[in-house]
Amino acid sequence: MKKIALHWQILGAIVVAGFVGYIVNAKGGNDPMSLGIGDVSFITMFKFIGTIFLNGLKMIIVPLITSSIIIGMAGIGSGGNLGKLGGRTLLFYGATTLAAILVGLVLINIVEPGIVDGVPARDAMSLSASAEEVDNVVGGKGAGDVAEVFLRMVPANIVKAASEGQMLGLIFFAILFGYFMTRVGHELSETLFRFWDGVFNVMMMMTEWIMKFAPIGVFGLVAAVVAETGLSAAGPLAVFAITVIAALGIHILVTLPALLSFVGGISPYKMFPAMAPAMLTAFSTASSSATLPVTLECVEENVGVSKEVSSFVLPLGATVNMNGTALYECAAAMFLAQAYGLDLPFTVQFIIVVTALVTSIGVAGVPSASLVAIAVILAAIGLPVEGIAYLMVFDRILDMARTATNVFGDSCCAVIVARLSGEETKLAASPKR
Repeated sequence: MKKIALHWQILGAIVVAGFVGYIVNAKGGNDPMSLGIGDVSFITMFKFIGTIFLNGLKMIIVPLITSSIIIGMAGIGSGGNLGKLGGRTLLFYGATTLAAILVGLVLINIVEPGIVDGVPARDAMSLSASAEEVDNVVGGKGAGDVAEVFLRMVPANIVKAASEGQMLGLIFFAILFGYFMTRVGHELSETLFRFWDGVFNVMMMMTEWIMKFAPIGVFGLVAAVVAETGLSAAGPLAVFAITVIAALGIHILVTLPALLSFVGGISPYKMFPAMAPAMLTAFSTASSSATLPVTLECVEENVGVSKEVSSFVLPLGATVNMNGTALYECAAAMFLAQAYGLDLPFTVQFIIVVTALVTSIGVAGVPSASLVAIAVILAAIGLPVEGIAYLMVFDRILDMARTATNVFGDSCCAVIVARLSGEETKLAASPKR
C-alpha cells in the first residue's frame, strides 16, 4: 500500500482537528474546559500533545543551525570558486534575499493580518502568552538599541549564548568557524568537516523523525485552538496567507524582472516561459534540491547559460538562495507579533530582517526548514514559539509558492552572472560586460 505523503497527513490532521475542536467548543458552550475525561479536559490533552511536538522542534534548533551553517560555509570556502564568479553570485543572492524580506516586511506592516477589526488576533488564535508578558521581553526597544544587536552577535560565551537561545551569536560563530575551518591544514580540516557533516546528517535524520509526528502535534495544537475559540482563528490565517502570496508575487513579478532588465540587460518576460518547467516542478515538489536537475536543464538549454556558470551558481543557489523562504520567515514573525498586539520598534524589526536573512541560508536544505527557522527568529526577538503550529494550516500551499520563487531567483542569478561574465545567452542580443 502506497504511503500517504506527509503534507497530506498534516492536511488531514488539520481537518480532523477542526472537526473535533468544533464539537468540543459546541458541546462545551461557555466553558469548553469542562469537557474531558475525569479531571483532565480535552483541551488540556490537546495542548499536551501539541507542546511535546513544539518541544521536539525547539530541541533540535541549536545543533541543526550550527552544523548546517558550518558545513555550508566550509563548502563555499573550500570550493575554490570564491573569485569573481563566486563574489557576484553571493552578492546577488544576498541582495535579492534582502529585497524579498523587505517586500514581505512592508506588505505585512501595510495589511496587518494579525489585527482583526482593530484588535490583535491573540484571543481569536488562542495564543496563551499575554501581550503584557511578551511586551516585557520585546517592547521598550528603540533605535539606540541597534548596537545591542551587534553585541549579541559576538557573545562572550558561546555555550551560554546557545543555552539562552541567543541565536544571532550562535549563527555568527558558526559562520566564522565554517570559514576558518577551511584555512587550517588539510588533515585537520577534513577531520572537522567529517565531524560536522556527521552532526548535520544526524540532525537531518532527527528532524525527519520529529516531523513524522507533525500530524499528531498539529492535531493537538489546532484542536486546542478551535475548541477554545471556535473557527475564528481561520480568518487571520487566511489574510496572512493571501498577504504572503501577494508579497511573493511582487518579488517574482517586479523585483527579479527589474534586476534582469537593468542589470542583466535582457527582457525579463522571456525568462518565464524558459523557466516554466522548473518553476512548475518546484511548485509541485516544494523542494529546490529535487528541482535542481530540471533547473539546470532549463537554464542551460532554454536560456543558454554556460555549464561553467550554471554548475556553480545553481547548486549553490539551491542551498543558500532562499528568497521566498526568507520572505515567509519575516512575514510569519511579524504576523505573530501583530497577533500579540505588539508595536515592534525599528530595533526588533531589524533583528527580524537580519535573522531571516541568515537563517534562510542556514537551514535551507532541511525538511520543513521554515518551521525551525521561524522558531529561531521568534526566539531571537523574545516571542513564544507556540504560534508557528497555526501557520501550518496554509503552510503547504505557501511552501509550494515560495519554493517556485526560490528557483526563479536562482535562475535569474545564473543569467545575470553569465551576462556580467560576457556571455551572450539566448535571451540577449549582445554580451554585457
